[in-house]
Amino acid sequence: MLNETTVKALVSAATEARNKSYSPYSGFSVGAALLTNDGKIFTGANIESASFSPTVCAERVAFFTAVHNGERNFSAIAVVGGKSNEEISSYCAPCGVCRQVMCEFCSPDFQVILYDGKEPRIFTLSQLLPESFVKANME
Repeated sequence: MLNETTVKALVSAATEARNKSYSPYSGFSVGAALLTNDGKIFTGANIESASFSPTVCAERVAFFTAVHNGERNFSAIAVVGGKSNEEISSYCAPCGVCRQVMCEFCSPDFQVILYDGKEPRIFTLSQLLPESFVKANME
């Protein structure tokens, strides 16, 4: 279970990462901060493309950066988002693709922190992606 200090640190890192978003088309910027089991934090921001298909979400940027750096064990991620150049005012849940990526690398009790600018809400991955498709389905 995450303590309050860790939740605040992750929300802060995700909020800072959001400032690095490249989102000129949607005007919706998202930041993510991914916590490894040994306490490292990897951040990501959404990056858009004019053709939209190659656009990538903040959560996947954080995961792919961490995996590229040899990390495979994760305990939590904070996700914040909203209209660019505006204060965070609502929760921004991960999309289905990002939830599937989380499922690839995380246990069902992996913590997903959403923040609306006032109060964090914490979900488990299994709450956000019930009946997920996992490696065991392919055996």
